Amino acid sequence: MKISQLLLFGVYFIGISTIDAQEKKYLTLDEAVQMAWNKSNDVILGNTRVNTKKYELQAAKNSQYPDLKASGQFQHLTKATIDLKSSSSSGSSTTPPLVDRLILGQINASIPVFQGFKIQNNINVSENLYEAESAKSKQTKEEIAMRVVEYYASLYKSQKTLEILKENQKRAEQRVYDFGEMEKNGIIPRNDLLKSQLQVSKIQLSIDETTNNLSIVNYYLVTLLKLPAETKIEVRESDFTNFKMDNIPTDEKPALENRKDLDAMRFQEKASKASVKIAKSAYYPSVMLIGGYTTLDVRNLINVQNAMNFGVGVSYDLSDILKNGTNVKVAESRSIEVQNSQEILTDAIKIQVRQAIENYDLSLKQSQVYHEAFDQASENYLIVKDKYDNGLSDTNDLLEADVDQLSSKINTALAKANIIQKYYELLSATGQLSQSFNLSKI
Repeated sequence: MKISQLLLFGVYFIGISTIDAQEKKYLTLDEAVQMAWNKSNDVILGNTRVNTKKYELQAAKNSQYPDLKASGQFQHLTKATIDLKSSSSSGSSTTPPLVDRLILGQINASIPVFQGFKIQNNINVSENLYEAESAKSKQTKEEIAMRVVEYYASLYKSQKTLEILKENQKRAEQRVYDFGEMEKNGIIPRNDLLKSQLQVSKIQLSIDETTNNLSIVNYYLVTLLKLPAETKIEVRESDFTNFKMDNIPTDEKPALENRKDLDAMRFQEKASKASVKIAKSAYYPSVMLIGGYTTLDVRNLINVQNAMNFGVGVSYDLSDILKNGTNVKVAESRSIEVQNSQEILTDAIKIQVRQAIENYDLSLKQSQVYHEAFDQASENYLIVKDKYDNGLSDTNDLLEADVDQLSSKINTALAKANIIQKYYELLSATGQLSQSFNLSKI
C-alpha cells in the first residue's frame, strides 16, 4: 500500500513539474515583438482594413471600363387585340393576325468618355485612402512594438527588483535571528529587535507588491501575445545588459520623414483634394459611347434580326449648376480640416520627439548618479555596520543605512533597463522602432 502511494505521489509530482515547466516561456524582446505582430488583434484588424481599401481601389478602377448588359424576354400573349393602322387606312378588311408570342433579345454597351474627370479623381481618392490605411497599419505595428517593449521592460524591472528584495530579505531575517539571540542575552534592548522585525515586514510588503505587479504585467503581455493565461514569461537579462544603441536621434527631422501616422495624414490630404475635384465634376456634362444589338420576334406580326445601333450619349444635370455649390464648399471645408489636423499632428510629433530626447538624456544622467549613489550607500553601510559592531552607532543608523543601500542597489540594477526603454521610446517617437527589429520575420 505504501509503495502504491509513493508511486502515485511520484506521478503527481512529475505531472506538476511538467505543468510548471510548460508554464514558463523564455522570450527575447525581438521574439516577443515578432509574435505580437503576427498575433495581435490590432495588427490583424489593420491588415484587414488595408485589404478593404485595396478592394475599394479595384472597384474604383473598374468604373472606367465599359458596361456590357445582355437581356432577353419570352412572353406569351393571350387574346391580344391587334389594330394595324396602315391596314385600316387602306380600307383592307384583312383579318388581323393571331399574335400570341413575343421574343426579345438585347445587348447594350456603353463606354464612359468624359464625366467631368470624376472617374480619375475617384481612383485618386481610393489610391490615397489605400496608402493612408497602409500607413496606419504600419503605425499600428509601431504602437504594438512599443507596448511590448513597455511590458517587457516592466517585467524585467519587477523580476530584478524581486530578486534583490529576496536577497535583502535573507539578510534582514538573519539580522532578526542575531538580534533575537542578543536580546535573550540582554545585549540589546527588545526595541532594537522589534525594529529589525519591522524592517522584515516592510520588505515582505514590498515583495508582495512587486509580485503582484509582476503578475499583472505578465498577464498583459501573454494576452497581447495570445499565449495561455498561465504562461509565465521570463525575461533574459542579456537583452538589457548586452545592448548596443546606434544612430540615436537628436532632433525631429527623422520623425517628420518616418512617422507613419503623419504619412497617413498626408495621403488623406491628397484624397480630400481629389474629393473637391469630384464635387466640381457635377458642373460638367457626361459623355459616353453607346452601342447595341437587338433581335425581336412577334409571331405572325413582325420579325427583326441584326438590328445594331451605335452613337454618342450626352447627359447634363442643369440643376447641379445651382445646387452643387454647397457640395463643393463641403468638400473644400473637409480638405481644410485635414490640413489643420496634419499641422496639429506635426506639432504634436515635434513635442513628443523633444520630450523623448530629454527623457533619454535624463535616464543617462540618472544612471550615472545611481551608480555613484550605490557606491556611496555601500561604503556608508560598511562604515555604519563597523560602528554598530563597536558600539559607536545605534540600530536606527544601521537599519537606515541598510535601506539606503537596498534602494540604491535596485535603482542601479534598473538604470540600464530604463535607458533602453527610453531609447526605444525615442525610436518610437521618431517612427524608427519597427526598423530596429528584424522585419524579415514578419
